[in-house]
Amino acid sequence: MSTQQRPLSCAAAGGAIAASAVASPCVEVCRMNAASGLCEGCLRTIDEIACWSVYDDQTRRAVLAALPARRAAGR
Repeated sequence: MSTQQRPLSCAAAGGAIAASAVASPCVEVCRMNAASGLCEGCLRTIDEIACWSVYDDQTRRAVLAALPARRAAGR
């Protein structure tokens, strides 16, 4: 998954807040990097951050799985 690709739109996720055992990767360092389009703290896109509460566990895991590659690409 590229850094510009989002796994699922908020609308496709159904719009309802999803109960989940998959924790957010937020580290409370919330600054968007204009060049990469990623949060400098958690490495998610703005769409991934905004839609996190409606993503199901499978989609959340897909986002989490993309983070190590994003972290490596940023070095």
